[in-house]
Amino acid sequence: MAVNIVNVATINGQSTGFTPSGTTAVVLLTNTSGSAQVFKIEQVTVTNVSASAASATLQYYSNGAVAQGSAPSGGAVTASMAYNISVPPNASIVLSDKTTAFYLVDGNCLSVTSSVANALSYFISYEVIS
Repeated sequence: MAVNIVNVATINGQSTGFTPSGTTAVVLLTNTSGSAQVFKIEQVTVTNVSASAASATLQYYSNGAVAQGSAPSGGAVTASMAYNISVPPNASIVLSDKTTAFYLVDGNCLSVTSSVANALSYFISYEVIS
């Protein structure tokens, strides 16, 4: 369901982080179906906490809203926001910021994929609009 972002009741800032323990796509953030909310994604950062380079991918899934850390299911990749970006050891990269802000509507999710297990830590800041 689309949320009218001109006439909103609340806007709450939120943040969450996640470090994938594997090398397959997992959900970073989900907006459950029927939530009557839209998430404005303000910033996504990835930090390499290992001593070796690793690659990061950020994707937008339609109809794939499941819990954080789960594999996206029931949906398809709508867009790759960042694909196979090399993150140097002990460094951080901003994958998306306020200049590239976008909306995550209900029933959709953002997934991340790391080329090396436990090497990349993702952090996301967003607004919950309802």
